[in-house]
Amino acid sequence: MKLYLKPGACSLASHIVLREAGLPFDLVKVDLAAKKTEDGGDFLAVNPKGQVPTLGLDEGGILTEGPVILQFVADKAPAKGLVPAHGSLERYRVLEWLNFVGTELHKTFSPLFRPTTPDAFKATLKELLAAKFGVLDRRLADSRFLAGESFTIADAYAFTVLRWAAPMGLDLATWPNVAAYFARVGERPAVREALAAEGIG
Repeated sequence: MKLYLKPGACSLASHIVLREAGLPFDLVKVDLAAKKTEDGGDFLAVNPKGQVPTLGLDEGGILTEGPVILQFVADKAPAKGLVPAHGSLERYRVLEWLNFVGTELHKTFSPLFRPTTPDAFKATLKELLAAKFGVLDRRLADSRFLAGESFTIADAYAFTVLRWAAPMGLDLATWPNVAAYFARVGERPAVREALAAEGIG
């Protein structure tokens, strides 16, 4: 498989899960502004959406959309326990948190990265994020990871998005359980390897 990514972007979650799964893959860095791969190739010819993560499949073709890629990779290595079995309530709990991260956190952060977003709106977004971090903090008061005591794909995604807090002026120390969780996930070998490989460790 081949993972197209931008260092530090949401594609980091897919990168982490590929390493957690122990599957072979290659990395291709993408300049999203220019829509070029690191070797100068046309990224839009790979993925017409022009977004990362994009996963090139061994059997040909691509898979897009981060939460889908996370489930696909995890299902390729069921013994790793990165997502519970199909049909189980435990799986739906993981997907519940995966969707929370994607819709309530990731998409609230996104406008903060745009220079054209008005400052007043940025302040509103930060208030919304603070409230959502409170939800995480309460959950993590009695749980090591989002869906229970085991690391899952939801945690890879949450860690990735939580990395954006400090650059946006949100101090995770305000939410002690979130801060401890962020540090705990950050110490995982696969996470450290992914950060190092992207040059953001």
